[in-house]
Amino acid sequence: MTESSPLEKEIQYLKGVGPARAAALKKLGIENVANLLYYPPRAWADRSHIKPISKLVPGEHETVHGIVVMSSTQKIKFKLTITKVVIQDKSGHITAVWYNQPYIEKQFKKGDEVIMFGKIDMFRGVLQINNPEYELSSPEDNEAVNVNRIVPVYPLTESITQKQFRKMVKFALDNYMQYVTEYLPEEFRKKFNLEELQKSLFQIHFPESFDALEKAKYRLIFDEFFTVQFALNMKRKKMQALKGNVFNITGEYKEIFRQHMPFKLTGAQRRVVEEIKKDVSLGKPMNRLLQGDVGSGKTVVAMIAAVIAKDSGFQTAFLAPTEILAAQHMRTAEKLLEGTGIKAELILGGAATKNKKAALERLKTGETDIVIGTHAIIQETVEFKNLGLAVIDEQHRFGVMQRAALLKKASVKPHVLIMTATPIPRTLAMTVYGDTDVSVIDELPPGRKPIKTVLFSDAKKDRLYAFLEERLKEGGQIYIVYPLVDVSEKLDLKSAIESEKEIAARFPAYKTAIVHGQMKKEERDIIMAEFKLKKVHILAATTVIEVGIDIPNASVMVIEHAERFGLSQLHQLRGRVGRGDKQSYCILVGDPSTEDAIKRLSVMTSTSDGFKIAEEDLAIRGPGDFLGTKQHGLPEFRLANIITDRKILELARSAADWLMSDNCDMDHRKINETIDNIKHKSGRNYDLINIG
Repeated sequence: MTESSPLEKEIQYLKGVGPARAAALKKLGIENVANLLYYPPRAWADRSHIKPISKLVPGEHETVHGIVVMSSTQKIKFKLTITKVVIQDKSGHITAVWYNQPYIEKQFKKGDEVIMFGKIDMFRGVLQINNPEYELSSPEDNEAVNVNRIVPVYPLTESITQKQFRKMVKFALDNYMQYVTEYLPEEFRKKFNLEELQKSLFQIHFPESFDALEKAKYRLIFDEFFTVQFALNMKRKKMQALKGNVFNITGEYKEIFRQHMPFKLTGAQRRVVEEIKKDVSLGKPMNRLLQGDVGSGKTVVAMIAAVIAKDSGFQTAFLAPTEILAAQHMRTAEKLLEGTGIKAELILGGAATKNKKAALERLKTGETDIVIGTHAIIQETVEFKNLGLAVIDEQHRFGVMQRAALLKKASVKPHVLIMTATPIPRTLAMTVYGDTDVSVIDELPPGRKPIKTVLFSDAKKDRLYAFLEERLKEGGQIYIVYPLVDVSEKLDLKSAIESEKEIAARFPAYKTAIVHGQMKKEERDIIMAEFKLKKVHILAATTVIEVGIDIPNASVMVIEHAERFGLSQLHQLRGRVGRGDKQSYCILVGDPSTEDAIKRLSVMTSTSDGFKIAEEDLAIRGPGDFLGTKQHGLPEFRLANIITDRKILELARSAADWLMSDNCDMDHRKINETIDNIKHKSGRNYDLINIG
């Protein structure tokens, strides 16, 4: 498809569309003819089996073929008309019925052949087919698009009917398909068992059979995955071709840091550190994703990387998505760096102008070795003397351009370490982080006991309170999390504010407090400091404590209305306890009623494996909701599903790798031609390789 291709014709100029329908189509993402051709059905209805009228079954959706013998419209009462069309075949007759659609009568003449599809009813001993879809044609007519075939069903807006849309698609297929060019050579298609593109596009809309439909779906799903995997492959190659800073992995600061470290690294942490050391010593920019459950020690690994950067004369930028998390990382850094001579600084958006200006000056002159902060550190006014390492925590919470803005602050592309406490399922990692090397910390620090997770019905509160009292007597501290800050009139859910009063009355011997997102940061910080110092025993909270809170003495996490939370959120909240040597508990309080809610809570009580939880969460919510933002750069697939189509995704990845490898046995000229075709077809997906 070139810039002047007829496929780029604005959709309103396609026969049967016009300005009004074009506006509705644009809401579906259809702006030109190509968009229409590539807009897949959401389902396919088998209307190919025509039965004799005498064999029709009331209550079923059936396809019938017959001759029109009469038609009429009656006005029954004010604003109600009934249009009836009687058709017959050799075995009997049936009446088609429409309400308040008198214009339909004019569509039928006595003697017309018609095919209809709809629900069969029996009314006063007479067969009826209610509000059927229909086409005036013979059963041999191959042009029928609504009946007498496998019929596409599209996701549409209310202003466009299925019949109207099918007619548009059929016209586009008949008149514009010739301009769709195959971008994969025949030998490539044969190797990966792929149908031709034109044939697949036609069969996805109007399949000859379900077997033909499956082959078409396979090809088009492959295409969606393949263009993304190709772009990621190109980005990997682009990264490998870049020159990067070579870090000194045996410097003096690293040795000082090792001597001051108050604990030993786990085997998993040591393995990941070795992977990072290898990356930063190769002279190419590192691009590594570090996955690990809450409490697994990712920040320590990142600090070791930052110390190696310091030994090499470079600064580190540590980007966190929230001020709470940034402050938590700063506290960890201060503890780890004490006595090493390495200087870390926290820069937040809300900092006093005078203090912030001084901090920015220290960063610019190189006095600061490690800067930790939120979006504040990617502003234009922030300058580094020599940025060499960028650590990005929970990258999916930042937009593509925001991440790129940070990396541009370095004169040479810096090494990048991405951290996430949200375990990324393999299929999602292949799609979003396919250009990235992956490390996993799959081992908790020694002495940590597995958290026991149980589900409590709301009716068993007395038992729960008795259990909490025992933990308090043992010297433990408790979180109680609620989905709402204040009482909701619309939802019958406990609020944090009201429930904190109830808890305070129930446990008068212990101090309770509350934190939530609507409080001023200063108030919240004071309460959290008191909780850490054990001056507060029970902390009522909203999900503001989901990340960045580290209280080793807190041993119980109670989550009220647990069915209202997503799996990822529940797992993150559970990770707030189990950080000390006490046996810890996560108590889910709720009465799930929906299938999804029952499934989520069942998963939480059956496993603490973050990757298993992530797979289930992805299956329940889908990739966009799983990541929680539309800025993460995940392509929007029309037909492909990274969960159910995993095998095709893996094939597409291996196909992209093969095409770009020395093992590809296609003619060199044809390889280059194919790559150019793919770049053009990839569009936005290919453009993404130039970002970051």
